[in-house]
Amino acid sequence: MTHIEPQLLERVNTWLTPTFDQETQNHIKHLIANNTSELKESFYKDLEFGTGGMRGIMGIGTNRINKYTLGKNTQGLSNYLKQTFPNEKLKVAIAYDCRHNSQTLAKVVADVFSANGLQVYLFEDLRATPELSFAVKHLNCHCGIVLTASHNPPEYNGYKVYWQDGGQLVPPQDAEIIAEINRLDYAEIKFEANDTNIEYIGKTVDDVFINESVKNGSFDTATEARENLNVVFTSLHGTSITAIPETLKRAGYTKVNIVEEQREPNGDFPTVKSPNPEEPEALKMAMELANITDGDIVIGTDPDCDRLGVVVRNLENELVILNGNQTMLLMTDFLLKQWKNSGKINGNQFIGSTIVSTPMMAVLAEAYNVECKIGLTGFKWIAKMIKDFPQLDFIGGGEESFGFMVGDFVRDKDAVTSTLLACEIAAQAKAKGISMYKELIELYVAHGFYKERLISLTKKGIEGAQEIKQMMIDARENPLEEVNGSKVIRIEDYQLSIVKDVISGNTSTIDIPKSNVLIYYTEDGSKIALRPSGTEPKIKFYISVNTTLDNLAAFKSTEQKLETRIDNILKDMNLD
Repeated sequence: MTHIEPQLLERVNTWLTPTFDQETQNHIKHLIANNTSELKESFYKDLEFGTGGMRGIMGIGTNRINKYTLGKNTQGLSNYLKQTFPNEKLKVAIAYDCRHNSQTLAKVVADVFSANGLQVYLFEDLRATPELSFAVKHLNCHCGIVLTASHNPPEYNGYKVYWQDGGQLVPPQDAEIIAEINRLDYAEIKFEANDTNIEYIGKTVDDVFINESVKNGSFDTATEARENLNVVFTSLHGTSITAIPETLKRAGYTKVNIVEEQREPNGDFPTVKSPNPEEPEALKMAMELANITDGDIVIGTDPDCDRLGVVVRNLENELVILNGNQTMLLMTDFLLKQWKNSGKINGNQFIGSTIVSTPMMAVLAEAYNVECKIGLTGFKWIAKMIKDFPQLDFIGGGEESFGFMVGDFVRDKDAVTSTLLACEIAAQAKAKGISMYKELIELYVAHGFYKERLISLTKKGIEGAQEIKQMMIDARENPLEEVNGSKVIRIEDYQLSIVKDVISGNTSTIDIPKSNVLIYYTEDGSKIALRPSGTEPKIKFYISVNTTLDNLAAFKSTEQKLETRIDNILKDMNLD
């Protein structure tokens, strides 16, 4: 037998005790005898909470998603809820997506909550993540859980925790709950369900949620304009099929072509390499259908229906995929216009964005006399802004990774309402004889042309995690002095909470929670952010450049200049 480190063996042996079922023990014995590298990957650490809750590969072990790791989370959360709300009847809502084992794991989670005396509202079948966020508030729950790994590969699953406001966990609750989970022994998990505490929910909540989505995502668009818009939609084998077609129908959109081959929920995602609307390949079938049906707009959502990819026709009538920043700008500007035209902007409004999203969001906010609050990556921080500033009206907000939130009735990114909003923008543009794409260019003429690109490097396993860690250490110890011939003038280090003015040498403090992100700003207005992903084995580089755009006619040549500038930055940083 291959040598196994004593520390790892100690962790493994815990799972060979009677607390764990025979099947689990047999599987571990098989790994000990035949696959020590997989054994090490499965047990070398505990699975951790990241930007989108806890995500990981399904399997046996402390570093995997299984009934024991999720059971421990749920037991710890039950204990914490009892301590936090000592004299209240505790309530929790649970939803799950289309992934393998999601339904089974959701029932395990429901069982543990019920065994601890909590009232559980468990969705009868798969549902969109934004509906869970909505249901937490709608049913006056203390927390909510959704079993999902969003757009990760098929072997992944995950566990997202929502709090009373419908937003995901943020400080201080997150650290307190994690500490409670870590204090637990696996033997303390109560797996025996009390079925009287579990109530199945479905259509009643669906109806209220869809009606609220229609109410929040509809604006004064003429009936004829809605009926005239030709929409192509794909759920990419995910949960959005349960909500988006009905939402569009209730809003008055009659020409909705669904990609039938991708309609059926399926955890294998058989027609795509990755069910991620950020990946152009994921939208290929929908774009092909749009070319057949002469579609005006194509929308594809990720498996848990919180993010959306939008495809529109450019000035040459060709289909082009908008990136997350472009979609966010169009949606935010449209919402700001609606608020301004209704006379509702009085200086007490704000929009939300993130540190790695386009700087143009702040420029838009200034133009409309509203505040732009900027937080860390992840919609839990935008939800926290709403909670922390109840005196301000939240208009909308987004992040570059294809997420957007319209108003505050849902407190997480919401592809249901955002899909309707995208159709409203497209329908009104078409009625005026222009396109969404032309409206985007007009924004660039008015506010400056901002161009972004994201580069992701995948580094899997223990070695990959170490490599990513070392890349961030190197970037901090040897900061860039110039990028593509332009001097670095400011460095923001969110792990150290320090901003350094490179010219003067002065430093100041960053007043948002710590995160492993490093951002460089250069003399020519370029912005380069480095960030390890909190949900995938990746390190991400976010590049933003900008210049002025004089008019529509100069768009193509100016865009090419900005693309070349990004190419040169990547070459300079050895990322090309």
